[in-house]
Amino acid sequence: MMIRPQPLSRRTVLRGLGSAFALPWLECMGAAPEAAAAVAKKTAAGVSADAPIRMGFFYVPNGVHMPDWRPEKTGSLTSLPKTLQALEPFRNDLMVLSGLTQNGGRALGDGPGDHARALGSFLTGTHPYKTDGANIRAGISADQVAADAIGHLTKFRSLELGCDRGAQSGNCDSGYSCAYSSNISWRSETVPNPKEVNPRVVFERLFGDWNADPSDVASWRRKRHRQSMIDFVLEDVQRLRPRLAANDQRKVDEYLNSIREVEIRIAKASRPAEETDGTAEGMTVNMPAPTGVPTDFKEHIRLLMDLLVLAFQTDQTRIATFMYANEGSNRSYAFIDVPEGHHDLSHHGNNAEKQAKIQQINTFHMDQFAYFLNKLRSIPEGDGNLLDHSMIVYGSGLGDGNRHNHDDLPILLAGGGNGSLVSGRHLQYRTDMPLNNLFLSMLDRIGVPAMAVGDSTARLQDLGL
Repeated sequence: MMIRPQPLSRRTVLRGLGSAFALPWLECMGAAPEAAAAVAKKTAAGVSADAPIRMGFFYVPNGVHMPDWRPEKTGSLTSLPKTLQALEPFRNDLMVLSGLTQNGGRALGDGPGDHARALGSFLTGTHPYKTDGANIRAGISADQVAADAIGHLTKFRSLELGCDRGAQSGNCDSGYSCAYSSNISWRSETVPNPKEVNPRVVFERLFGDWNADPSDVASWRRKRHRQSMIDFVLEDVQRLRPRLAANDQRKVDEYLNSIREVEIRIAKASRPAEETDGTAEGMTVNMPAPTGVPTDFKEHIRLLMDLLVLAFQTDQTRIATFMYANEGSNRSYAFIDVPEGHHDLSHHGNNAEKQAKIQQINTFHMDQFAYFLNKLRSIPEGDGNLLDHSMIVYGSGLGDGNRHNHDDLPILLAGGGNGSLVSGRHLQYRTDMPLNNLFLSMLDRIGVPAMAVGDSTARLQDLGL
């Protein structure tokens, strides 16, 4: 007997003891005739009226080796340079944007401190106030401008993720507070949004039921040490199945398998209890690091990326930031045969051997970004996939780490923006074009028309519709 799919709300949740799983997009969520008509409708910008747009910002520290980053020609991306080779499968989903500048990262009379300013200004478009005290001041970041406008539509107004914990006070760069080197997201001029580095904590936030009876918390926490969270929602899954067509049943199974796979990987991850957090020289942490933070850097990155994909897939948030490392990071990449510190190498003095090692680090970072884009593209949603319905920025607040320049930054924009972006191109902008012009244009596309963001002067031209 053929199952007739019954329409489901986009906000349907699978609940169990201490667990709450939002569902991904299913065909039955748009199965009714009026919903199908909505999918066909387009806004004036050519954006599907049915799917939300996700917006993400990925940050790498210390700049890049620009000769291996920049495509040879502008216009159509017929080929990709060495560092971007991992993105070849996504060439038609990608824009390389050259010439963009973050003026707030420049000294402007404040002397040294380019690393702190590079990150503090990246999404804010402001010049961070030079202090290592409590009187920090930057600006509201572009992600939080979006979160203020549309964050109420999702469980989390935004997610801030990263791999280095980072101090929130003290001197981390020539008189600049560690808060500037550790935070990309700023909720207000004086309040940064600290990132979460522990995949286990992120998992709990996404799939723990914070509406559970407080008296049950101890019970379900003990049980979860022995059972998967999925075990607690299986009853709800069985009740849901008769309402789903075969294709939607398969999607739910794949989704639950993805969660289970991430859960298993988190359970295997661990870090020695006594260690420093690496946020500032000489600083130590007087408490054990939480379990769940992988010692393998690649696995750490990918677990956080997988969790972000799940958050986007289930529409638990539409806005996120992701920091590979704090600005000025001197992490060793011995696992790719680069034992030297990243920051030390970035001061290469035009030494060809050091530049080659910087390029190796850049390539490693790009390989992980390609992993993330592949995850997005593999998940169908409505009339496309998650990558089609996303705008993902990747870049750094420094161009060449040796020069500490804040102009001609390495910036990528991936995703389709619900049909509003024309990708597969390398665009060259005039010298000193504000990076925040890009963010202003992105805000338009998610339905947040702002007058200005930081030092923006106009919408960035030629991105698409």
